[in-house]
Amino acid sequence: MSKTLVIVESPAKAKTISKFLGKKYTVKASMGHVRDLPKSQLGMDPKNGFNPKYITIRGKGDTIKELRNAAKKVDRVLIASDPDREGEAIAWHLQNILEFGNKGSCRIEFNEITKQAVQKSVRQPRPIDYNRVNAQQARRILDRLVGYNLSPLLWRKIKKGLSAGRVQSVAVRLISDREEEIRTFEPEEYWTLTGSFVKTGHAPFEGKLAKHKNNKIDIKTGDKMREVLDSLKGAHYTISKVTRKEKSRKPAPPFITSTMQQESYRKLNFTTRKTMVVAQQLYEGLDLGKEGTSGLITYIRTDSTRVSATAREESQNYIRQRFGPQYVAGESTHKARKGKIQDAHEAIRPTSINLEPDQIKTFLTNEQYKLYKLIWLRYLGSQMSAAVFDTTSVDIDAAGYIFRANGSIMKFPGFMKVYTESVDNGEKDEEKLLPELKEGEEVEARSLTPKQNFTQPPPRYSEATLVKTLEEKGIGRPSTYAPIIETIIKRGYVVRESKQFYPTELGDTVVDLLKNHFHDIMDIEFTAGMEEKLDRIEEGELDWVQVLDGFYDPFRTTMERAEEEIGHIKIADEVTEEICEQCGRNLVIKLGRYGKFLACPGFPECRNTKPLLEPIGVKCARCEGEIVIRRSKKGRKFFGCSGYPECDYVAWDRPTSEKCPECGELMLEKKGPGKGISIKCVSEKCGHKKGPEKKAARVNIARPEKAPAKTDVLTP
Repeated sequence: MSKTLVIVESPAKAKTISKFLGKKYTVKASMGHVRDLPKSQLGMDPKNGFNPKYITIRGKGDTIKELRNAAKKVDRVLIASDPDREGEAIAWHLQNILEFGNKGSCRIEFNEITKQAVQKSVRQPRPIDYNRVNAQQARRILDRLVGYNLSPLLWRKIKKGLSAGRVQSVAVRLISDREEEIRTFEPEEYWTLTGSFVKTGHAPFEGKLAKHKNNKIDIKTGDKMREVLDSLKGAHYTISKVTRKEKSRKPAPPFITSTMQQESYRKLNFTTRKTMVVAQQLYEGLDLGKEGTSGLITYIRTDSTRVSATAREESQNYIRQRFGPQYVAGESTHKARKGKIQDAHEAIRPTSINLEPDQIKTFLTNEQYKLYKLIWLRYLGSQMSAAVFDTTSVDIDAAGYIFRANGSIMKFPGFMKVYTESVDNGEKDEEKLLPELKEGEEVEARSLTPKQNFTQPPPRYSEATLVKTLEEKGIGRPSTYAPIIETIIKRGYVVRESKQFYPTELGDTVVDLLKNHFHDIMDIEFTAGMEEKLDRIEEGELDWVQVLDGFYDPFRTTMERAEEEIGHIKIADEVTEEICEQCGRNLVIKLGRYGKFLACPGFPECRNTKPLLEPIGVKCARCEGEIVIRRSKKGRKFFGCSGYPECDYVAWDRPTSEKCPECGELMLEKKGPGKGISIKCVSEKCGHKKGPEKKAARVNIARPEKAPAKTDVLTP
C-alpha cells in the first residue's frame, strides 16, 4: 500500500488535516521554519552573489530527525506549508534537508483547511516555485543587511540595545513626523452659523450657513460673524431650491489582512497581534463536535478581495433563502482595488457561510467567537445588495445668505441589514428627516446659533490608522504589521497611551539620525519601491541578486560615510529630586520594558531601582495618600495608592477627585457607549452611579491667549 507523509507548519493544522485524510497519510508539523541565517553573523557574502549561509535553527534538531525518519517510511512526501512566499521558502528548506524521492512535485497548497480543499490539493502536487523562494530570500537578506549594519551603528552612536529595520524605522518615522506636525500646528479661527427652522405644523430642522450670493462663505472672525447676524435681522427665510435624489451605498468588500486588522481594532478593541493570533486559530481549524474538525476561515494573509465562484454561489443561495432575492448582490458590487496587489489568494471569508457564528459559539473561545462573527458578517454583507436612500437637500435664502439643510430616509436597507463598516474618527452618519418643502415657500427661523471654532491638528496614529497608512503607502506587508508595532513599542521608540502612539525622545533621536544620514532607508517612496521589486522577483521579472546588488552598493557607501560623520549622541536622563537610599545620588528616570522607572545613575556600582510614581492629583479615600499610575507585568496601566504595601488600594479605572455622596468612597471613570463616560462608586455594595457624561476632548494644541467666545443663541 502506497503511503504519503504530509508536512505542515503547526500541530493544530496537522491535527485538523489528519482527520480529512485516510490511513494512507501521515501528517506531521515542522513547527515553522527549520533553517535560517545565523544570529551571530551577517550570514551571507555580498561579494559572492549574496550566497546565504543557512543553519538549522537551535532546538529544531529533534523535529528534523523525526521528519527524516518519517520520510524514509513512506513512498512520497508532500509539503503543505502556508500558501505564500514564506511558506514556499519553508517548503524549499524542508525539501533540501529531508531525504525523500519525489522532490520534483512535492508542494501542495490550499486556501482553506476544509476536507474538500485538502483532498483536492493532495491530488495536485506541483514543483517548488523558485520565484517565490527567491523573493522571500531577497526580503530576508535585505532586512538582514539593514538590521545588522544599522543596529550596531545605533549601539555605537547612541546606546546599546537599539535596533533599526527596513520597515520598522519608516513606521517610527510616520509617528514621529505626525507628532512634529501636531507640535508646529497653528490653529486658525473660523465661525459657523446654524439656524433652527420651522414649517408650520412640523418639527424644527437645522440648516447651516453655506453661501452668500452663490459664493462659498468663509467667516474668520467674530466681527465678521456680527456683520452677518446684523444683515439677517428682520430677513425673510424662503426655500430657494429643493433637490431630491435616490442614492445607493455599496457594501464594504470582504476582508483582506489589513482591513481585518483595522476593523478588529475598531469594533473589538483587538491589537493587530491579537487579531492575527486568533485568526490563525480560526484558519487552522477547531473541533466543532458532531460537525467534526474544520478550518472556519480562509487563508488570513491576503491582499485580494476576490471571492471564488463556488463561495459566491453558496452565499447568494443563503441570502436568497434568509432575506429574499432582492438582497442578493449583482456581479459588480465591488470595485477593483487600486495599486499593486499580489492577488494570490481569495479574500478572508468563512469556509462556509452556512456555519453561522451562533451555531458554533459553544465550541469557540470568546475571542474566537467575536472575530469569527466579525469576519462572517463582513463577508455576508459584502455579498448583499446596496442600501438605497431617498435624500433631500434644501437651500434657504435670507437676504442673499444661503442656509443648507440635508436629510435622508432609508428606502431599502440592503447590506446594512447585517453589517456597516466602522470609521476611524468614530463619527456616525446621522439620518435626519426633513418636512415636505416646496420652492418659494417661507419658513420661520426660530434661532440662529453662531459658534467659534479652531482648526485641529491631524490626529495621532492608532493601530488601525497606522496599519491603514502603511498599506496605502505600500510599506511592508500586512502580515508583518503586528511584529513591527510590537517591536517599536518594545524598543522604546514609541509609547501607546489612550490608544494613540506618541514618539519617545529616543524614537525622535533615532529617526532624526537615520533621516539625516540614511535618506533612502527612511524614504517612504523608496521603501514602497523596494516592495514592488520583491513582487516583480516573485513574478519572475527581476533577478533577486541584481536587486540586492542595486541596493547594497550605495548602502555600503552611506554606511562608511555615516560612521565617520556621526558623533556620539547622548540622551540625557531626566534627573529627579528623589535621593538614592544606597548611595545618595539623585535618581534618574529610565525607560524600561514596562514603561518608566527610577534608577540610580551610579550603575553598575549601584543597582538601586524603584517604580516611578506618577500622581494624578487624587487622594486615596482609605489613607489620604496619593493615587498614582502603576504598570502591571504585562505593561497595562492601573491606579494604586502611593502608600503600598501599607495601603493596598488598586483600580483599573481612573479615580476622580469626586467622593461618592452615598458612602464617601472614591468615584471612578467608567467607559460607556460611544464617547461618553459614567462616574461610578468604587464600592460594589454602594453602586452609586451618574452619567454617562460627555468626556471633554483632550486639547493637543496651545489655545490663543484670547479665550474663545461663548456660543450664543440669537432669536431673529
